[in-house]
Amino acid sequence: MRVKESAQEGPMNIWEMAQKQLDNAARVMNLEPWIHAKLRECKRASIVSIPTRMDDGSVKVFTGYRVQHNVTRGPAKGGIRYHPGVTLDEVKSLAMWMTWKCAVMNLPYGGGKGGVTCNPKEMSITELERLTRRFTSEIVDIIGPERDIPAPDVYTNPQTMAWIMDTYSIDRGYATPAVVTGKPVEIGGSLGRNEATGRGVYFCILDALKYFQLYPEGITVTIQGFGNAGSVAANLLYREGCKIIAVSDSRGGIYNPMGLDLPALLKVKNDTGSVINYRDGDRITNEQLLEIKTDVLIPAALEGQITEKNASRVKAKIIAEAANGPVTPEADAILEENGIFVIPDILANAGGVTVSYFEWVQALQAFFWSEREVNLNLRDMMEKAFWAVVRVKEQKKVGMRLAAYIVGVGRVAQATRLRGLYP
Repeated sequence: MRVKESAQEGPMNIWEMAQKQLDNAARVMNLEPWIHAKLRECKRASIVSIPTRMDDGSVKVFTGYRVQHNVTRGPAKGGIRYHPGVTLDEVKSLAMWMTWKCAVMNLPYGGGKGGVTCNPKEMSITELERLTRRFTSEIVDIIGPERDIPAPDVYTNPQTMAWIMDTYSIDRGYATPAVVTGKPVEIGGSLGRNEATGRGVYFCILDALKYFQLYPEGITVTIQGFGNAGSVAANLLYREGCKIIAVSDSRGGIYNPMGLDLPALLKVKNDTGSVINYRDGDRITNEQLLEIKTDVLIPAALEGQITEKNASRVKAKIIAEAANGPVTPEADAILEENGIFVIPDILANAGGVTVSYFEWVQALQAFFWSEREVNLNLRDMMEKAFWAVVRVKEQKKVGMRLAAYIVGVGRVAQATRLRGLYP
């Protein structure tokens, strides 16, 4: 199946990029055309208007999205992001990637995603609550513990999930904690959920080092995006003896080839809001960080950061994609040709959805686990998934991304064959 050419000149958009990644896997797998065609499109895409009363009494109308890409293996699962750049194509792509991610981890979920086009940094907490509750009321009929389970994403958090759960529960007439994951522990959340994405990245990197017969001590690490996932992964790797030499956030980065004092850096970030205020290092841009010579590079910001324009200048040995879609398909080919080992997003950052699955199970059973149980189960599932992808990589003689797609798409395709088409 040929990828549709973009209607606009220039590089393909993110949805076309997600479809092309599927196409590459389908070709290698000799996937049946009818299954390929079905998986190329989303099951449902909802666009809603969200009239919200602002603190000054005015009403502003925001646009929200909830997309369910595929629910063949179970209810849709995926986060909700609040960001000025949210578009339907972005949400569709993220929903598709969630389908493959859940399948790679062998979770009983399909892929979903949501978003609201807004700038949460310019909104008060009360405005965000009113926005969230109205958005929930607009999608209340398509979400639910057996239908579609939202979670936090960019600029949303456990409090956001609490508002969604409360709004949904009021509509249903009873408390429904399993409608969302990533919510506060006090109302049915799971211990270990906030650190899960970064911890999953950490487990994958440790497995990659084992694959190359390397020890963590002295391994150099650079991280683009020092939010939740990036900072958690950095802290865990630092404790293993890795040398964190560069990190960045939306305002820029800091670099010290001798290694950064991570506890001090975390304090500066928490106290001032940015890593650029850390003094023991050189200021760099996010673009420069990607080109630093390093053993491990963790893109943990937004999609499309490594492209055909800069991929040849990337000097990392291992790339662990904590963000969704940080490497374009064109860049993938360049990185693979240069021998760079890429742990793809649908594997590397799957820790979040895996512990979300644990949270969902706990909420349905009203039986909760210790943090140690959560972390040990996460480690076991991440390791199992990593080595399953490595086996396909070696058997098929392909890169890690294609291998992960073969695993994930293969599981969804088999479920599609078994369930068939209705009517």
